[in-house]
Amino acid sequence: MSERPKSEDIAISVVMPAYMEAGAVGEVVGRVAAIMRETGKSFEILVVDDGSPDGTAEAAAAAGARVVSHPYNMGNGAAVKTGIRNARGQDILLMDADGQHPPEDIPRLLEKLDHFDLVVGARSGESETSAHRDLANRTYNGLASYVSGRKIDDLTSGFRAVKGHVAREFVNLLPNTFSYPSTLTLAVVRSGYSLHYVPIRSRKRTGKSKIRLLTDGSRFFLIILKIATVFSPMKIFLPVSGAMFLVGLFWGLYKVLFLDSRYGPTSAMFMTVAVLVFLVGLVSEQVTQLRFDHLSRDPVVKELPPAGADEKEEKE
Repeated sequence: MSERPKSEDIAISVVMPAYMEAGAVGEVVGRVAAIMRETGKSFEILVVDDGSPDGTAEAAAAAGARVVSHPYNMGNGAAVKTGIRNARGQDILLMDADGQHPPEDIPRLLEKLDHFDLVVGARSGESETSAHRDLANRTYNGLASYVSGRKIDDLTSGFRAVKGHVAREFVNLLPNTFSYPSTLTLAVVRSGYSLHYVPIRSRKRTGKSKIRLLTDGSRFFLIILKIATVFSPMKIFLPVSGAMFLVGLFWGLYKVLFLDSRYGPTSAMFMTVAVLVFLVGLVSEQVTQLRFDHLSRDPVVKELPPAGADEKEEKE
């Protein structure tokens, strides 16, 4: 039996979350393995079976992938987190197991990973995607661009290469649902890591999509708000505070000038609450900064003596 490879011997871990993909995962694994061999990098293909009852795990293993299985369906994001935690490679490539992400684009992402912390395959206009999803993605991209302060080309793309230490740093922040790409992208940008987009032509997936437009769409929107309050709270609190203050101010002026010449308690309430919202945002911003100061500290590493040093000291 061959010895299990050490993590430092593997350059890239290709992580594929899979649920009910028995008909596609074997072919995808084979194509990915062929492409990875051409890159000349050492690699492993890790398929995380999210409790599939259709033989997805068996099909992936037969194609040569290393398989980790959930006991039941826990969610796409949960499968990605399991993959990141079990990946032995120095860097991680995330992609779907349904065939919509072209393995031929893998070398392009890995090439850019030498210069960036996160490289995302951004779906171009030629991708085989539906019109309503394109519209939703444009909306999400616009909101994410506002929150992050930089242009986001494709917030929800699951085809991405990321430095291993970056993925492991944020793994606990990722949700268990399909919205994990949104969280990872915004966390990376807000933390000061570098992000790059590579245009790709996404193909139509094999089988039926697991994403539900209304349910998962509203979840994506809430995830953006959640990440905004975690990483850039003033992006949310400041506009809300400003809007409430202006409502109170103009309603008060309207009453004074055109109604009963009294400012009124409603205007005072709006303006007072606006100040409180602003102060809460200010405190949240300081807490966020302290959090990032803590993350940026170099970890304390205890240097262990070389193997056999204790025995040598005893003999002496």
